[in-house]
Amino acid sequence: MKGFFILGLAAGPIFYAQTSQDTLKTYTIESVNFTKRLPVSKEIINVERDLAFKNLGQDLPILLKNQTSVISTSDAGNGVGYTGFRIRGVGGNGINVMMNGIPYNDSESQGTFFVNVPDLTSSASQIIIQRGVGTSSNGVSAFGASVNVISKNPEEKFYIKSDNSYGSFNTYKYSAEIGSGKFWKDRLSLMGRYTHIHSDGYIDRAFSDLNSYNFTALFEENRTKIRLMAFGGKEKTYQAWNGIDKATWETNPKFNYSGAIYDANWENIIGFYDNETDNYRQNHYQLLWEQELNDRWNMETTFHYTKGKGYYENYKQDVKFSKYNLPNIFQTGTEIKRSDFIRKKWLDNDFYGVVSTLYGKFENLDLNFGLVGNQYYGRHFGNVTGVYFPQIDEHEYYRNNSLKNEVAGFAKFIVTKNRFEFFGDLQLRNITYDTKIVQQGDDEGVNLDKKWTFFNPKAGINYKIPAGKIFISAAVAHREPNRDDLFANPQTEAEKLYDFEAGIEKKTGKVSFTGNLYYMNYVNQLVLNGQINNVGEFIRVNSGQSYRMGVELGALAQLSEKVNLSGNVTLSKSENKSFKNETSEGIEILGDTPISFSPNFIGNLLVNYTPNNKLSFSIQNQYVGKQFLDNTNNENLQLKDYWLTDFNAKYTLNIKKTEIDFKLLLNNIFNKKYVNNGFVYDGPMYFSQAGTNFMFGMSYSFK
Repeated sequence: MKGFFILGLAAGPIFYAQTSQDTLKTYTIESVNFTKRLPVSKEIINVERDLAFKNLGQDLPILLKNQTSVISTSDAGNGVGYTGFRIRGVGGNGINVMMNGIPYNDSESQGTFFVNVPDLTSSASQIIIQRGVGTSSNGVSAFGASVNVISKNPEEKFYIKSDNSYGSFNTYKYSAEIGSGKFWKDRLSLMGRYTHIHSDGYIDRAFSDLNSYNFTALFEENRTKIRLMAFGGKEKTYQAWNGIDKATWETNPKFNYSGAIYDANWENIIGFYDNETDNYRQNHYQLLWEQELNDRWNMETTFHYTKGKGYYENYKQDVKFSKYNLPNIFQTGTEIKRSDFIRKKWLDNDFYGVVSTLYGKFENLDLNFGLVGNQYYGRHFGNVTGVYFPQIDEHEYYRNNSLKNEVAGFAKFIVTKNRFEFFGDLQLRNITYDTKIVQQGDDEGVNLDKKWTFFNPKAGINYKIPAGKIFISAAVAHREPNRDDLFANPQTEAEKLYDFEAGIEKKTGKVSFTGNLYYMNYVNQLVLNGQINNVGEFIRVNSGQSYRMGVELGALAQLSEKVNLSGNVTLSKSENKSFKNETSEGIEILGDTPISFSPNFIGNLLVNYTPNNKLSFSIQNQYVGKQFLDNTNNENLQLKDYWLTDFNAKYTLNIKKTEIDFKLLLNNIFNKKYVNNGFVYDGPMYFSQAGTNFMFGMSYSFK
């Protein structure tokens, strides 16, 4: 290993020392370089170096689970299919995820569904995590963190690569990638990848069939770079978002209620519907144009379009015909009012827009001006088919349409004065959201016409010290409610956040260190109330006044040429002030209560041993403190703390122009029985996680 960097995990410290010359080339975008200098808490992860060794089929949130303040979750229990993460206790709805600076959060739900882009990590070069508000970004504001996934560049020379793996729960991945190298007078290069991932899942029937692709064309000439990207995926997953009660978890943790068919008395399960599945296809198209105007100014402009379409299917037992806007049926003079149906709820959406940023570089001044314009058009509709009455075929029983527009602009600057760097950031964001019922049915849809205008200022100071820096920053952010928030309560308020951060980055000898203090003061924060809706999405409510505060520490020590040690710790406190809980009996005042899903302690420790340049071993440990499932401070509605240990091994074999990597991943090697996610329904409900499980992989590359 050349240089001084975190191997296996970016555990906290961020220093930009020399790296090996064969490090994967990254598409040079100014936003990445600008981000490195910001006075905010951040981690910049090199995917090839820090994640590729364990990228054997699990989703991106699982690969990031040992990053600072991160907790990852998996519905199927083994990291394949529907997965998610929380950062500083904030869920996916409050994390702004971007791909090459383009918003990935769904415009309406604000959720991040990585299942729609499986094996995303294989096409990424860097992942930038900014905790807290961070700097102005595209899309909804960050209320816990922002995550920007930067795609990798086609390589300069021809290559072929294949990644294949197999493991527990009949989980397997096969992937093929090819790069053309530069041609046409060294101006053009192409790259393409296809991946298929399958898993039966740890949870009963929670299978996943995932397909993804990525195509990239890069044109470079003089001061111009143009990159065309097409990527996306198609997923089919058996639903596992219903969870199980505590008693079932203790006796049969793999049980899955989804698709259950009951007897006539609704007392016993007599079978399961074999197609209780989620089905979705999502295709992304991006045209990135980087133009160097002169020695001081350059511009980046991205045109983007995302097409998504799919449905989830359910077996609905003993339902009234009237619920689906159908007339009753008469047979031999008898009126039949109820029957069984196959229901499909569809989402057909388009998201498109343009993002343009102008960068200026002067002797002691860096400028950054950006304009964003995006539009989302979503069509929601539902169909039912009769089980016992096949003449009821694809009857549409509801439809509603939504249109969301966003126009934003920002200006940023960094002024250098001796050892000081002064940072400023002003953003103005305007959003309109219009949703209308086209056909009423099944309590789906609502008529709304909402408008928001947000002003989000940010400022900070860096002070350079030998081999590091000290920084402070303050930021204000606003965030509009999502579709589900407004459906539950059309009067849901927008969130407001005042974020204060102070930190240090320091390298001394063979040890590097980061420390960060944060205080996040919320007004009308939308917190998870512990309940989920009929598609497994958590329901949120305004909590009035609340805050999150804590300290984040990270360190890396190069103990010898063969051994390094890295880790991070988060100590935090997250509370609602004078929390009001709405019950069937009225409003109860509970006082100050812990915010749901916000443990007071998260710690990660990694030990890496590299005896030679062919072989490496690593052990990753994570401890997560107890979490409350709702905001009522009820000791019976808690997830217990847990400690997990994973093991990785890698061996590299070089034969002329061919390199073969053998990889082994052992998850939860001490077979800990634990839960990292749940909700409340007449008591605690759990999403079980797998015990000891493994993945074995082989990567082949020819250059």
